[in-house]
Amino acid sequence: MVNAYAMRPAWTPLTIALMVIGFIVFWPLGLLMLAYIVWGHRVPDLRRHFEGMKQEFRSDFRERSRGCGSRGFTRSGNVAFDEYRERELKRLEEERRRLEQERHEFETFMQNLRRARDQEEFDRFMRDRRAPRTDEGDKTIDL
Repeated sequence: MVNAYAMRPAWTPLTIALMVIGFIVFWPLGLLMLAYIVWGHRVPDLRRHFEGMKQEFRSDFRERSRGCGSRGFTRSGNVAFDEYRERELKRLEEERRRLEQERHEFETFMQNLRRARDQEEFDRFMRDRRAPRTDEGDKTIDL
C-alpha cells in the first residue's frame, strides 16, 4: 500500500526517480511520467468524461438501430420470444445503469476518502509544526 500511495500523481521521490529513469532508458517514457506527475490527478475526471461519451455513443447507436426491428435485432417470427427478449434486454439495461450509478457513487466515496486522508495528514503536519519545541526551548545561555 505504501508504494501505491507513493505512485500518486505528485512530486514524490519515487515518481521523480521513475521519470529520470524513463528519460534515460527511452525519452517518451520520461515524458509520459512527467505528464502523469503534472496532470495525473485529472485521470478520474477524464475517465468519467470518456465513459459519458461512450454511453452517449451507445445510446445514439441504439436509437439509430431501432429502425431495424426491436432494439436493432431482427424479429424471430415468434411474438412471445420477441417480447421476452425485449423485456430481458430492458431489464439488463436497467441493471447496467444501476451498476454504473453504484460505481460512480463508490468512486465519489473513494475520492472523498482520499481528500479526507490528505486533509488529516496536512492538519497533523500543521499541528506538529506549530507545537512548541521543548528541546530547543530548554537550551539557555548563561553569561
